[in-house]
Amino acid sequence: MKKLLKVFGWLVAIIGLVIGGLYFSGNQFLIKGLWAAYLHGNTSATISDAQFFDTRTVEAGTPAPWKVSEFYYEWDITGDLRKSLEETQTVAFLMIKDGEIVFEEYWDGYSDSSRSNSFSMAKSITTMLVQCAIQDGYFKSWDQKVKEFLPELKGEFADVLTLRNLCTMTAGLDFNEHYTNPFDITAKLYYGPDVEKLMLDNVPVIRKPGLESFEYQSGATQLLGLCLMRATGRTEAEYASEKLWKPLGAEHSAEWHLDSKNGKELSFCCFNSNARDFARFGQMMLQHGNFNGTQILDSAFVDTATVPFAVPYYGHSFWICDDYGTHVFYQRGILGQYVIVIPEYEMVIVRLGHMRLGSDMNHSIDFRKILEEVLKELRGGV
Repeated sequence: MKKLLKVFGWLVAIIGLVIGGLYFSGNQFLIKGLWAAYLHGNTSATISDAQFFDTRTVEAGTPAPWKVSEFYYEWDITGDLRKSLEETQTVAFLMIKDGEIVFEEYWDGYSDSSRSNSFSMAKSITTMLVQCAIQDGYFKSWDQKVKEFLPELKGEFADVLTLRNLCTMTAGLDFNEHYTNPFDITAKLYYGPDVEKLMLDNVPVIRKPGLESFEYQSGATQLLGLCLMRATGRTEAEYASEKLWKPLGAEHSAEWHLDSKNGKELSFCCFNSNARDFARFGQMMLQHGNFNGTQILDSAFVDTATVPFAVPYYGHSFWICDDYGTHVFYQRGILGQYVIVIPEYEMVIVRLGHMRLGSDMNHSIDFRKILEEVLKELRGGV
């Protein structure tokens, strides 16, 4: 027994030294990462990890429930599409046509009210909020300089960086978008305790911003969110509630991950909601910024945001896919979170789940399968 207690004592001491070392070396974010992922049987972030984060509520207002189409029971998902959805551990699949639900299915204990992490779909949400702030007069335009709001920003080209550069991924930041290295800045941004200090102390603008500097960087959206919070003097969740969530008639409040208790939102990531409420973003964009008769976003901005900017597959924080004979734009999260809009057919598709497949020409294989199979159905099986 004494030997067992001695071993236990040494184990506690070693763990204490490791934790202390991580804190003093500036790598305390690894403790949170280990707790949230590995110590709960995961190897990376998950759709249910809000439980390990401080969050801020995005309050819902008066709900505007979706209408269910009279054709609801005529739609189904079969064959290759169902196989792909099940292979990628889908938890929610929803289709809305002409403003009404035509199909929905849930797996793994999830329902139409179950929240899950949207990951980088939040990038589009942050961009929508900046557009709201432009409309409210907090910003002059998308071409306003970032340093007017973040004077601490570093780098040779910091003075020329604009809000538009941030939302189109043409910022030229020294930021490595890496999802498997636990010591890389992406992990620090996700699990770290102070996203503002991290970004302003460690992410300079090292290349001239503009079309030739396209590079998908979560840090760009985080800077955009910091500009938003400084310009409005409000939290991002509070502003999102007033400008988007309540006008969209969300049925349930959402949660946004914070870097610490009462801290700042992870603007690049981690808006937690359900399939039916996520679909409201797609319906609003489909209707050129209008939802149920309320013009939430300027239609000119919507038209600009949903077409290519620096590259054929990305606009102003929306992904673009015009490979199938019709225009498609969508929000995307790392584990296959999608809000897909097909304007020609007045359709919005939401898919939420645990994983996605590899990429094929800048779009994931599972996204392509969803789009191919749905378009086949819409085109009469052709």
